[in-house]
Amino acid sequence: MAEFIRYTSVLGDITIAIENDTLIGLWFDGQKYDRANVQGEFTQVASQTAIQTMQWLDEYFQGKQPTMNLKLSPKGTIFQKVVWKCLLTIPYGQIKTYSEMNQLVCKKLGKESMANQAIGTAIGHNPISIIIPCHRVIGKDGNLHGYAGGLDRKTWLLQHEELTVFQ
Repeated sequence: MAEFIRYTSVLGDITIAIENDTLIGLWFDGQKYDRANVQGEFTQVASQTAIQTMQWLDEYFQGKQPTMNLKLSPKGTIFQKVVWKCLLTIPYGQIKTYSEMNQLVCKKLGKESMANQAIGTAIGHNPISIIIPCHRVIGKDGNLHGYAGGLDRKTWLLQHEELTVFQ
């Protein structure tokens, strides 16, 4: 069973899920796929991993580029985990298109091609928002498409990283 901790951000409350000293989830409360069927209980006493996650978020929301020193263990299929690992390669303040993500995933899996919809679905089910930066993926037309936390939050996150993206 996971440990749930509440974190209050400028974009609303966030639930952090920790299991076996690793971060398994981070969702805006009420977002699509909120808590992704992870069973847990809220606690008032935060583990060291939860404290480190909150410190990472504090730095991020202060406009810093926090070092990735968190142990991540998102729950998903092997395919989803490959997609989420590829998302981690997108640097702070940069974006990739869904097509570029498709190329990265295909390369990682040794495939010639794959449906963009499969990539988009895996990105949309990312259980560790912000830290696994699914918000940095946009359409090849430059428009914002889908974000489980809502397009307003996606826009804010990209602008926070000093990217100007128009919908």
